[in-house]
Amino acid sequence: MRVAVVSESFLPTVNGVTTSVARVLEHLQRRGHEALVIAPAAGSPSEYAGAAVHEVPAVLYRRFPVGIPTPLVHRTLADFAPDVVHAASPFLLGAHAIGEASRLGIPSVAVFQTDVAGYARRNRLSAAEGFAWRVVNLVHDKADLTLAPSSAAMSDLAAAGVQRLARWGRGVDLDGYHPRTRFEPEVAQLRRSWAPNDELIVGYVGRLAPEKQVEAFSALRGVPGIRIVIVGGGPSESSVRRALAGMPVTFTGPLHGRELARAYAAFDVFAHTGTEETFGQTIQEAQASGTPVIAPRSGGPIDLIEHGVSGLLTDPDDPRSLARAVTALTGDAGRRARLGEAGRRSVLGRTWESFGDQLLSHYESVGARGPVLTRALRKVDVD
Repeated sequence: MRVAVVSESFLPTVNGVTTSVARVLEHLQRRGHEALVIAPAAGSPSEYAGAAVHEVPAVLYRRFPVGIPTPLVHRTLADFAPDVVHAASPFLLGAHAIGEASRLGIPSVAVFQTDVAGYARRNRLSAAEGFAWRVVNLVHDKADLTLAPSSAAMSDLAAAGVQRLARWGRGVDLDGYHPRTRFEPEVAQLRRSWAPNDELIVGYVGRLAPEKQVEAFSALRGVPGIRIVIVGGGPSESSVRRALAGMPVTFTGPLHGRELARAYAAFDVFAHTGTEETFGQTIQEAQASGTPVIAPRSGGPIDLIEHGVSGLLTDPDDPRSLARAVTALTGDAGRRARLGEAGRRSVLGRTWESFGDQLLSHYESVGARGPVLTRALRKVDVD
């Protein structure tokens, strides 16, 4: 199978969309499929997991490269003659690619990953929220299938009028993120540096952006015996630093690979603050690490956390709910251990391999054609 992956984000930009695309490309390579990537110009590598990477012109918005529709997309798709177009979190570039795929007679799968209406909802802009969902409907309506990562996202998309929906979650690296990492000497060293007086470490991993609402950690001001560790960077860093000024907090900047795995292992509690997550990949990574998790009862976390069993869900409308959840775990090591163990069990089986195979099935469900027929159609189009 030949798969053209059109992504609104790719390396070196690191976020949930990029990570998901990277795992998809790695799986396609493992299964012997051929792939190509079209992404906004950001200094991407020329290839990844055997897939050639084609950049299109982009403009920066909040330090984020936004791809601009260009005839290069049509030419690239026509030359590659894919069996299916995979549009990751489609916006301007993805919507253009879906349209070009339709004109070329190529089936397309759109992966919903970003709550574009969330900003409007968070800022109580009801008219803008309605417009945002109309844009989402317009973009996804042209795709042969839209994949949603959670039940909440499925409901939102259906309410917005998006049809041809299916569920597709995300895998997690169960070996890279593992409870045994906690016993590595580097983790003990991290804990000593972050919590020299053996305080409870409450950690966050993710982008520092308005939609992540990391400023909500200010609700922990005055909670005794804790240290906050913020792993990540982004346009809201100065705002987060102001909100948490005077609190016992460490900012590490972005971490990757083993450094990130050790950070999860060093946390006593992982807390997520955003109420607009369509999925919540960092929640899965913390659960795989055996670290107890706290997240709002909103969006993707609802599917990932069974309250009181594999984590704690907080009230998204009550800022103090986070403080109450952290306080409940501060002096109860046994409960933290039980939640961490149950969280680990809850993600067993959620490998990228299993979700990658599910994705291939979704490609086939939209009638991804064999390369001979697709190339014949391309030849007719070019001639």
